Amino acid sequence: MPSRPPFKWLCTRKWHGACDLPGFRRKARRKPLKIATYNINGVRSRLERLLEWLEREQPDVVCLQELKAPDDRFPADAIEKAGYGAVWHGQASWNGVAILAKGVEPLLSRRGLPGFETDTHSRYLEAAVNGLLIACLYLPNGNPQPGPKFDYKLAWFDRFIDHAATLVDTDHPVILAGDYNVVPTDEDIYNTRSWLKDALLQPESRERYARLVAQGWTDALRALHPGERIYTFWDYFRRHWQTNSGLRIDHILLNPAIAPSLDDAGVDTWVRDRPQASDHAPTWVTLDLRPKRRPARSPRR
Repeated sequence: MPSRPPFKWLCTRKWHGACDLPGFRRKARRKPLKIATYNINGVRSRLERLLEWLEREQPDVVCLQELKAPDDRFPADAIEKAGYGAVWHGQASWNGVAILAKGVEPLLSRRGLPGFETDTHSRYLEAAVNGLLIACLYLPNGNPQPGPKFDYKLAWFDRFIDHAATLVDTDHPVILAGDYNVVPTDEDIYNTRSWLKDALLQPESRERYARLVAQGWTDALRALHPGERIYTFWDYFRRHWQTNSGLRIDHILLNPAIAPSLDDAGVDTWVRDRPQASDHAPTWVTLDLRPKRRPARSPRR
């Protein structure tokens, strides 16, 4: 699956008028656009759950993580039958990311994190959909820490922050969605006691997430629900789902060009309760992209 030129070229004449391509067509919408991120934890083994969720919730754009399937085993036909175009970056047994779009083909612009070309893990994908640049990411877990896996997590995070800095101030709407493997604050976890040594809560991980948001990104779920305990992940151990002992590690960040369109945000927790479910639940935002009417001018006297 070849990559398109970098995003900075897309809306110029340097690449065949890309703004006329389906991924960059902006149409007036009567209802909000729903963008979701979902760590599927095995797209083939949980395909039934994915298709069930797509049919019931009808998201317009979906970012998937942990496909755990190489490119040639991605279930593109089943997803197409469900009404979604897709681009993906697979890997056997581990990692893997994909972007789905209802009724259109996403326009792939980047496959892999820039500045980290030696990375052998499939963790990053960018595509244009409905006038938005969608970045799907699966940030490294980092456990056990300290050690090489945690060092890799921090190095990947640093390169991602550098790349995000090139996107945040663009006039084009950009969304960074995925499994960040970071619990931003103590308000984003049921109890820190059992997780104090986990890479998801380490000061280095949290500092990098805070530095990323400080570039000017809006953490959509927290922006609309500042005081609520909202979780996106419940592990399979110690009845954590049954007791709502969760973590918020799946995040959707909006740049200033699209943040004013934020309409709603939430988590489809019912998915986590289904048989053979992923340990994550889909996290989503809705965006009101209808043109804002200018106030009528007072008649001249």
